[in-house]
Amino acid sequence: MNGGVNGVALGVFIFFFLAVTVLGFLAARWRKASNENSLEEWGLGGRSFGTWVTWFLLGGDLYTAYTFVAVPAAIYAAGASGFFAVPYTILVYPLIFTFLPRLWSVSHRHGYVTPSDFVRGRFGSKGLSLAIAVTGILATMPYIALQLVGIQAVLDVMGIGGGADTNWFVKDLPLFIAFLVLAAYTYVSGLRAPALIAFVKDSLIYIVILVAIIYIPIKLGGFDDIFAKAAHAFSQVNPATGKPKGALAPAATGQWGYATLALGSALALFMYPHSITATLSSRSREVIRRNTTMLPLYSLMLGLLAILGFMAIAAGVKVTNGQLAIPTLFAQMFPSWFAGVAFAAIGIGALVPAAIMSIAAANLFTRNIYRDFIKPDATPAQETRVSKLVSLLVKVGALVFVLGMDQTVAINFQLLGGIWILQTMPAIVSGLFTRWFHRWALLVGWAAGMVYGTLAAYGVASPTQKHFGGSSAEIPGIGQIGYIGMTAFVLNVVVAVVLTFVFRAFKAPEGMDETTASDYVADAGDKDVVVELPPAPVN
Repeated sequence: MNGGVNGVALGVFIFFFLAVTVLGFLAARWRKASNENSLEEWGLGGRSFGTWVTWFLLGGDLYTAYTFVAVPAAIYAAGASGFFAVPYTILVYPLIFTFLPRLWSVSHRHGYVTPSDFVRGRFGSKGLSLAIAVTGILATMPYIALQLVGIQAVLDVMGIGGGADTNWFVKDLPLFIAFLVLAAYTYVSGLRAPALIAFVKDSLIYIVILVAIIYIPIKLGGFDDIFAKAAHAFSQVNPATGKPKGALAPAATGQWGYATLALGSALALFMYPHSITATLSSRSREVIRRNTTMLPLYSLMLGLLAILGFMAIAAGVKVTNGQLAIPTLFAQMFPSWFAGVAFAAIGIGALVPAAIMSIAAANLFTRNIYRDFIKPDATPAQETRVSKLVSLLVKVGALVFVLGMDQTVAINFQLLGGIWILQTMPAIVSGLFTRWFHRWALLVGWAAGMVYGTLAAYGVASPTQKHFGGSSAEIPGIGQIGYIGMTAFVLNVVVAVVLTFVFRAFKAPEGMDETTASDYVADAGDKDVVVELPPAPVN
């Protein structure tokens, strides 16, 4: 889109891509596993990561190409409403400080690899565990796809892949190559690969953001001019809607939507399988507690990053696909060599979380579908082999998803995944503190939230989409526009509470709880640690 290939930027990008590829394969020798045929070693890094490795891993896991591309793109397109990601990352850390250490402890004590393992052990229900696992896999797929969209956006801006009339295979060949490399080193090294690469990814991102927030405003005449030009652009009427294109601050009519989206996203963030996988890979309960106090440093970076959307407007960036706004801004404002560094930060920022997400989804399938329903007597070596193969299939599915969807609305598909994953919270988080909820009530509540959330999202239209055009709709009984995920979550909890009373009244079977109170405060080195799950009880 820049009239040709940016050779210097491409050279720098390739250098960093090759460097992290080498790191990805070398990671198999880093903290070498004592037993390579163990799912805990391949899928959780042997539960051996300390404070700094976990911090970089979680940062690389949570602050992704979505952060670099889609958040500023949302602000570029609509203004302040795109800032919802900033408050939700602030809200999330006090929340997870209360429950993540408990999840780590009980998982360490019983050898749980996935959140579904915990749910099955806590409530004695393979049906509820299956629901959590399927939801996690479904919600992860569009999230992985969004990372690939980030890579593709960078490649497009660098002029790789040809124009719109180029043969589809040639156009998408660089993305295929990136996918194959990612698949290869993830298969070989497991979670150790993204853990090691995350050091490079986060360092690059911090460098690029610090330079951008100083260098670009100087070239654009300062922040006063940036905000003035953005305000003028947002005041223009959008012909498709007949309303202003956006605003520098949320309008009164949009405050419910903004607040519920931020809160719902905060509740959902650590329900994602990849977030929990990165958490369970740490070596102690104290590592988790320290990380929840350190991770807000990334929120500061996110706030600065979001402002790049305003800078793109002030710089006169004109793109039909909002995902290209920030890469285009970098190409226009930075020298070619540093634009290559910025593009590498985005590309690696996609590879790290995509690897963790595919591993997390594969672990869910292996432990909670393959082992529970297909081969209950699977050996650790069989589990590891299946998980490796499924991680490849998950990446293939995400690639097909990217190549077959309208990429201008990629963020809406990820937000749909947020609606789904939020429905797993009642079972996972409540189970960490109480067993009051009945397992069948939680299952029906989950189903109610999933059905309502999906149908409500299906009915949302936008100027470019007839269905799944957004994640906000009218809240029943209130009349305000709000995040569908939160409405579905409230319905989920209400149904679970009511049906718990009903099932208790009819003395429905409760299921066996294999955990004890001491499991939730256990730390590394405590006795009686179980490293493999027993066969699942039949529901």
